[in-house]
Amino acid sequence: MKSYREFSKAELENELNELNKKYKEYQDIGLALNMSRGKPNVNQLVFSMPMMDILKEDDDYIAADGVDVRNYGDLIGIPEARKLFADFLGIKPEETIVLGNASLNIMYDCMARAMLKGVLGSDKPWSKYDKVKWICPVPGYDRHFTICEFLGIEMIPVKLSDYGPDMDAVEELVKNESVKGIWCVPKYTNPYGGCYSDEAVKRLASMKCAAKDFRIFWDNAYAHHYIYKDVPVLNILDECKKAGNPNRCYLFGSTSKITFPGAGVAFFGASEENIEFTKKQLNAQTISCDKINMLRHVRFLKDMDGIKAIMDKHAEALRPKFDAVLNALDTELSGRDAGTWVKPEGGYFVTFIGNKNTAKRIYELCKGAGVTLTEPGCTHPYHNDPDDAFLRLAPSFPSPEELSKAMEIFTLSAKIATVENLLKA
Repeated sequence: MKSYREFSKAELENELNELNKKYKEYQDIGLALNMSRGKPNVNQLVFSMPMMDILKEDDDYIAADGVDVRNYGDLIGIPEARKLFADFLGIKPEETIVLGNASLNIMYDCMARAMLKGVLGSDKPWSKYDKVKWICPVPGYDRHFTICEFLGIEMIPVKLSDYGPDMDAVEELVKNESVKGIWCVPKYTNPYGGCYSDEAVKRLASMKCAAKDFRIFWDNAYAHHYIYKDVPVLNILDECKKAGNPNRCYLFGSTSKITFPGAGVAFFGASEENIEFTKKQLNAQTISCDKINMLRHVRFLKDMDGIKAIMDKHAEALRPKFDAVLNALDTELSGRDAGTWVKPEGGYFVTFIGNKNTAKRIYELCKGAGVTLTEPGCTHPYHNDPDDAFLRLAPSFPSPEELSKAMEIFTLSAKIATVENLLKA
């Protein structure tokens, strides 16, 4: 296929006319398609419906330690839930707290409590510093950035590759005591879908930080969410222990995209010292979380084999959708020099990187034809993508038919934006 950069001006003008005719046809259909967020389709939600009937008799509600899960007790989670989700994170039950349904809520609470009271090893609450800064690999997860922005934490972007953040840049930044932490999505990164290399994990665990209370927020949201390949990633807590920094990392995870996003179970992992410190803080915050839901999940999932079995079903459901997105990009845009894209090994997204100054235009064109995408800039702190190039595609929620139509519109919009840009040059 001939690259648009090889077209003459007359050819570009003719191509734009033809593309706009096709675009008008889509506008006339009046579509309303949404691929803005990584939500499971209803066909995935049915995998976990048997869990809703798993607790019936009175004696079904008794946890392993004898606590009736319908009542108060077990502030940091019932024992069997701590065991299961410790296995999920690759750590010990004593290093695990099981809480509500959203890991994002745990992350927010950890950050907010750090601002109010500091963390283990802090001299003072983080809010008492003139500046609190946080390292943000980009492209990254918009909800992470929202937490920092809401709490007034200054975000410092560093480049993310398929194998982790730019560690030379990270190691330079942590020489500043005001830099208190880093966001990491280590396995099937959001949105690239890549995995951190052994080198990246080891350097994060062992780097010399000016802030003795530096924290790695290790968001393991997609730890078992393979689509094409299950890629092993080193355990950050193990590596921090080996490096003599056992209290450096906080691990987060949930069943949000395993069972029900609105009614799953979330969990937190850290050193036993950190767990004891956090337990004391939680004691001021709550009496206990939804233990019925914890027990229901344990009885349904049972063990890691049970989790892997349901994740196989999710992978089978998602793979054709990711194939459809990647095939559309390959078929319609390869050779056109209209952008690049990243094939993920797992996770929930496909990253499209358009030519400079095209992402906002592609978004507008898609919206004008009835396709809602995640807003451009969401992959960067403060919604500031300096190249206006990154777009995050979420194939999971639409039906196959809707996804096919949405990708026709997306690739058409990418072509229009590219040709318009070339004509402006």
